[in-house]
Amino acid sequence: MSLKARKVAIIGTGLVGSSTAFSLITQGVCEEILMIDLNKEKALGEVMDLNHCIEYLNRNTKVRVGSYEECEDVDIVVITAGAPPKPGQTRLDTLDLSVKIAESIVNPIMNSGFKGHFIIISNPVDIIAYHVYKISGLPKNNIIGTGTSVDSARLKNFIGELLNVDPRSVQAYSMGEHGDSQMVPWSHVYVGGKPFYKVIEDNKDRVGDVNLDKLVLDTAKAGWEVYNRKGTTYYAIATSTVAIIKAILNDENKIIPVSTLLDGEYGEKNVFSGVPAVLNATGVKEVVEIDMNEEELTKFKASNKIIREYINRVGK
Repeated sequence: MSLKARKVAIIGTGLVGSSTAFSLITQGVCEEILMIDLNKEKALGEVMDLNHCIEYLNRNTKVRVGSYEECEDVDIVVITAGAPPKPGQTRLDTLDLSVKIAESIVNPIMNSGFKGHFIIISNPVDIIAYHVYKISGLPKNNIIGTGTSVDSARLKNFIGELLNVDPRSVQAYSMGEHGDSQMVPWSHVYVGGKPFYKVIEDNKDRVGDVNLDKLVLDTAKAGWEVYNRKGTTYYAIATSTVAIIKAILNDENKIIPVSTLLDGEYGEKNVFSGVPAVLNATGVKEVVEIDMNEEELTKFKASNKIIREYINRVGK
């Protein structure tokens, strides 16, 4: 009996790419990881360092330097390579260069015969994910942007700190753009099954007046708070990415907020946006449509309008 090794290729061996690989091997998610970078010596250095971990882990994951031509039988390609924003820029300001980088990666990978899943981390992630969908020719469910997965984790962390509860006991989603225009449907935020609105109403003496707009702003700016202190973020996004990879490789049917193509959901079409989605071996099995109120839906659509404006700029 032969078993197919589950393979993940990581494009870009900077801090995000290497942290993603480290998270994959420490969690024992797949059997083989290909590290691909234009700087082959950097890729080799990361491979060597990662292989030196194996002695003290619970399984031997094969990690090696790879190439685009070897991606034919890879299950998942993670694209981390992109143009990092400079001080004072937003993620959207990096669009033009990130588009060129994405094209230089996706075209040779598709030429290899690749038929797996792309997971896009590169910013601006919603627009780059849409562009990868267009140029790859793969089905929409095979293209997944990390989207608001990390924003939702940050939001839950803030709520957990506010209420002094484990953030994993909070159910909450940040939705829309992975950027400044993201929004939170507060009517669907729960803590231990109790509506967040009711939680703060019943605990005024403990939490005081909660500024929901500030919580959204803090969530959107959290990455920049990290960036301003250490130069970039990588642990959180790497772990979010590995959660997506596990949901696919293990056929988990797990709901994670990711950037995916909307095709009528929420009344939106032809845009990649951060929404809760069911992930399994097919990629995005389906989008979860939560019943937002009118104010929340207006904010969500406003965020999608910004994403769509930038999508329309690509190629012009």
